[in-house]
Amino acid sequence: MYFKTADISTKELYPLLVEGIIPRPIAWISTQSSDGIDNLAPYSFFTVASCNPPILAITHINQANKQAKDTLDNLQQTKNCVVNIISANQADEMNGSCAAYPADVSEFSMLGIESTHSASVDSLSVKNSKVRYECRLRESITLSDLPAGGTLILLDVIEIYVDEEVYKEGYINANLLNAIGKLGGNDYVKTVDSFSLQRPSL
Repeated sequence: MYFKTADISTKELYPLLVEGIIPRPIAWISTQSSDGIDNLAPYSFFTVASCNPPILAITHINQANKQAKDTLDNLQQTKNCVVNIISANQADEMNGSCAAYPADVSEFSMLGIESTHSASVDSLSVKNSKVRYECRLRESITLSDLPAGGTLILLDVIEIYVDEEVYKEGYINANLLNAIGKLGGNDYVKTVDSFSLQRPSL
């Protein structure tokens, strides 16, 4: 079965994208507004864009009412954030931060999520996140202003925090990190069921 994207609605297209491109890692992004309000929101359109220099890529998807999430507004105002990686024991807190709180409400305070000061940026970090990337905004590129259109956000990584609990023999241990990923709809996946394949050399 083929779907020509020009012939179907956005409502039909969206699940074909988010239910097929799985699992997606989740960036739990903490920002601070120019008024000093701390924000926290998850983004599952997230990946590494470059290792030299270190750059992360996140896509902000426009809401149906075209209103920007606080994260994008804050990033464009203050130019910094923290990408917190979510372990399975933080899933309920992450899900709570999906709610559409007003811009003057901090998800940290509302949900009782413990924060800590970051090393190199003003935005707070999620204290219990075992891996955190402190970033500065490199560039934001508007791909579409339409509902469900996207803004590509490129972030320069300037500091990385890794908890010694998950850092073993020079590597981040995936089983100990126990991160979660996003599937379609309300579904998530844990990353502890893994397998290894030796990369072939020719």
